[in-house]
Amino acid sequence: MDFSKVIFMTDLDGTLFTDDKRILPQDLEAIERFRKGGGLFTVATGRGCAMSRAAVERLSVDIPAVVFNGAAVYDFKKDRFIWQCEIGPHARDYIRRLHEQFPDLGIEVLHEQTIFTPFINQTELDHLALEKIEPHPCTIDELPETGWLKVLLAHEPQRMDEIQRYIEQSDMKKAQWVRSAPVYYECLPEGVDKSMGYRQLIRLIGAQDRFTVASGDYMNDLAMIQRADLGVAVASAQEEVKAAADLVVCDNNSGAIAEIIKYIEKL
Repeated sequence: MDFSKVIFMTDLDGTLFTDDKRILPQDLEAIERFRKGGGLFTVATGRGCAMSRAAVERLSVDIPAVVFNGAAVYDFKKDRFIWQCEIGPHARDYIRRLHEQFPDLGIEVLHEQTIFTPFINQTELDHLALEKIEPHPCTIDELPETGWLKVLLAHEPQRMDEIQRYIEQSDMKKAQWVRSAPVYYECLPEGVDKSMGYRQLIRLIGAQDRFTVASGDYMNDLAMIQRADLGVAVASAQEEVKAAADLVVCDNNSGAIAEIIKYIEKL
């Protein structure tokens, strides 16, 4: 397939990134070849703008990216949001209730360029340290009234399983809940996922006639993979994600993006 007819969006963690957060040389080379052939390449990540910036700049992404698991589309070249969707005021009540039920739960509220941390635990501290992000500690009452793009819940996997079951059985329905990693469960605006962010991006850049490709590994990538013309899962993806994909390639430590681009070339 002619690359100039394609738009390719990939997840970062667990897909483009290796387990130790590197981008493999063969993936970088393949992405550059894809772009030189006229392909549009970008990322769709659960990360916010600050956590995504280094990767986007290294990849020389020249179209906007989907961030906050689909709640926003951000143009890193112009350093501005071009579309975003906020969680409603009920989210404050949700995290208050969750803290009361699970006092050891780490909670962060992602608000455009700021990460507010009303409740910290070791999982949350490890997350912030890994990403080299300086949070803004505050109480629930000190959180901004508006501008909430995502709420991240953090805990050890077994405890997070329990928290997920509690939320699924609760009346906290005015939000989109998604497990993005064994240690993370996320609250997004109602009806929002990466596929919505992908559709908004395509509309905003006028790429509706392009063949869409999406790759990922976890449940927060599922809708995007299902709705792309070519949905791809890496071999290390969750079984449900692999089952929904049109194509399964090698794992994220073995050059998955390069393999996908070779496949596109042969279509």
